[in-house]
Amino acid sequence: MTILSGAGRSADPWHPYAETSAAIAELGSATGFEVEAVPGALEGLAELSERSSLVVVNAGDPEGPGLDGSVPSAPADAELSALAAERFDAALDRGIGILVVHSGAAALREVPAFGAALGARWERGRSWHPDQGDARVLVVGDHPIVRGLGDFEVFDERYTDLVPNAGFEETSTVLAAHEEAGRMHPLAWARELGRSRLVYSALGHDARSYRSAGHRALLTGALRWLAAT
Repeated sequence: MTILSGAGRSADPWHPYAETSAAIAELGSATGFEVEAVPGALEGLAELSERSSLVVVNAGDPEGPGLDGSVPSAPADAELSALAAERFDAALDRGIGILVVHSGAAALREVPAFGAALGARWERGRSWHPDQGDARVLVVGDHPIVRGLGDFEVFDERYTDLVPNAGFEETSTVLAAHEEAGRMHPLAWARELGRSRLVYSALGHDARSYRSAGHRALLTGALRWLAAT
C-alpha cells in the first residue's frame, strides 16, 4: 500500500498531510498491509512500482490558491507529469486499487485520467464545505464496503457540490452521504474501472476525523474491497 502524501505542489496551507497520512498508514497496517508513504502526489505516482497493488491519494490541489489568494507560479514539470500519467494508465490497465481521500478530489490535475477515474472533482468557485465540526454521516445501500455499518458521527469537513463527470450515477455506487441545505450530497463512493477499483471518501481533513470508529470502519472496508482487484 503506497500513500501519496501532499507535499510541494500537492500541499496546501489547510491540510496537515503528514498527520493524516500517518493515520491512514496506521489503519492500513492494522488491516494487514505493508505501508509506504511517499511525499508528493505527482512524484509518488511517477515512482509507482509495477508491484504496487493499492495506492492512496492524500494530497491537495497543485493549482490551488495559498492563504493570500496567490496561485503557484511554477508549472508542473512536463516530464514528471508525463511519466506520472504513463504510470497511472499502466496501473489502471493491469488492475490496481485506488483510495482517494478528502482533498484528493482536487489533486493530480496534471493527470487527466485520474480525474476521469475519480468520477467527480472539487471545482474552485463551485464546490465548498460548511465549517469544520461534528457531522452526521449517513450510510447508503448495502455495498460490501459498508455492509453492517450504520450511520456515524465524525469531526470533519463535509465536502459539498463536488462536480460529477458525465454518467457518474450510472458508474458509481454511493456509500455515504450528508445532508446540507435540504439536499443530500455524496461523501463516499465506489467505482469499478475494468480490472481496477476506486473508492473516494470526502472525509479526512485532519487527525480528528480518523478518531471516529465509523470512519475507520468505512476505510477498512474500502481497503479490503480495493485489495480484491
